[in-house]
Amino acid sequence: MRLFRTRTGCAIERDGAYFRVDSADWDDLLAEEGLARVLSELIARLAPGPALDAAEILAPIGRQEVWAAGVTYYRSRGARMEESKDAGGGSFYDRVYSAERPELFFKSTASRTVGTGGKVKIRADSTWNVPEPELTLLVSPKGRISGYTIGNDMSSRDIEGENPLYLPQAKVYNGSCALGPGILVSEESLDRTAEIAIEIERSGQIVFAGKTSLRELKRDPETLVAYLFRDNAFPDGCFLMTGTGIVPDSSFTLASGDRIRISIDAIGVLENVVA
Repeated sequence: MRLFRTRTGCAIERDGAYFRVDSADWDDLLAEEGLARVLSELIARLAPGPALDAAEILAPIGRQEVWAAGVTYYRSRGARMEESKDAGGGSFYDRVYSAERPELFFKSTASRTVGTGGKVKIRADSTWNVPEPELTLLVSPKGRISGYTIGNDMSSRDIEGENPLYLPQAKVYNGSCALGPGILVSEESLDRTAEIAIEIERSGQIVFAGKTSLRELKRDPETLVAYLFRDNAFPDGCFLMTGTGIVPDSSFTLASGDRIRISIDAIGVLENVVA
């Protein structure tokens, strides 16, 4: 079952049928414990309607915060060590990758986040920018994983590489985060064979493509959530990006007009253009 935020409320898709719930409050809905059960009860009282038009779909976020986990894939570990070696920070990322405690950082608010079809941005003071395709968890106020969506953690690698303490500037700015298209709501964990793929198109040509699977994710999603909720409260729930296993080579940087398509099995496709 997939849940979409729309211009008039929300819509639920199950087995190809769409059910519109225009009266639902998005934030109240996402804060429900047992979201899959709540959605099933809702659509039991509704008749299916027409399929959603892409223009109706909004970013699936309201009052929630977006957090992120770093260095959870071996590929990310290597890329971070490479970009920061001249700043003396190369060993930090190797140690984080192996440590019991994960790297967790604040990523975005709703005002800085765009949905599928929206425009992501690159910093004006950065020359090396990449998208980071990530499985993103919807987490309830009590710390339960309620669903899954696709995240794009836009990152300025030159700023982060100059000094690891510049991480917030490399990660948090207007248009630095994309989520969508909707939320896969399930009481079951996402299959570890699920594939994450990305394509970047420039002037009609694919200039970068990559794939990985959740089998390469070193950290257990439940463990990441448990650390995030240590001495933290999220009364509206939150989103947690789980890290990236796809990083372009150091010669690649995004350019204005690039089209980024990220897909995850069973969730859909998140597509954005670089402003």
